[in-house]
Amino acid sequence: MADQRETDHATGVETTGHSWDGIKELDNPLPRWWLWVWYGTIAFAIVYWILMPAWPGLHGYTKGLLHKSDRAEVTKELKALDIKRGEGAAQLRTASLEQIEKDPKLNAYAQQVGQSVFGDNCATCHGIGGTGGKGYPNLRDDVWLWGGKLEDIQYTITHGVRTGVEGARMSQMPAFGRDELLKPDQIDDLTEYVVHLSKRPADAAAVARAQPLFEAQCSACHGLDGKGNQQVGAPNLTDSDWLYGADRASIRGQIFAGNGGVMPTWGGRLSPETIKALAVYVHSNAGGQ
Repeated sequence: MADQRETDHATGVETTGHSWDGIKELDNPLPRWWLWVWYGTIAFAIVYWILMPAWPGLHGYTKGLLHKSDRAEVTKELKALDIKRGEGAAQLRTASLEQIEKDPKLNAYAQQVGQSVFGDNCATCHGIGGTGGKGYPNLRDDVWLWGGKLEDIQYTITHGVRTGVEGARMSQMPAFGRDELLKPDQIDDLTEYVVHLSKRPADAAAVARAQPLFEAQCSACHGLDGKGNQQVGAPNLTDSDWLYGADRASIRGQIFAGNGGVMPTWGGRLSPETIKALAVYVHSNAGGQ
């Protein structure tokens, strides 16, 4: 409720004339330091309005006496960055992959470019660290379907895998079960044989039955010893690295369906010098041969 203003006997400060539940509000003045800070902010705002772009208008905005423009500054910085990148790109364009890796400065530049491009374009499938996942190759080991030399990696990145584009890497494992090329019991035996190739305990009778079947159906690509062939993208079946899983169910599923992933053709999407940088990055950081 509103009461008449009066002086508080305890503090000697005049009240505002308002009270709530018997509590009267004192009319204390604002601290002087607070007032000066407030006045200072007002003065600063006025000076800022005069010197810097501030007020919008019908046909633009006030430019300010300093004529400062963040947009112009960003444009200037981008032009400088383009010049710097252009110099590095020109060096990448003319240097061989081996020269890039051996030149400390050029290699460092390629690593920066490659890391950025990998994060933007490759990490979705291969993971940020390049460790891959089920159906997506691990680029941190030294296991390569199509070869791990610099030129091999550059070619794979440029042309892609199973894209249908001319020059793309191409391999296709038959779907022995889905297309009824083999009977279910034959697929079971082949599964045991593949487990045996990777030096794990397997059913000896099934392995014996499957050996001639493997030689007839699988050795053309994987080799009689099962160690694969990088020329045709056939994986090594004797090691401990498995693209679609190492358990019996995963191996049987691969024999049954013949899965095969697709890697985009990056030639045309990325410049040749960018692909060079990406190849160097993958080779240097991912166990290249």
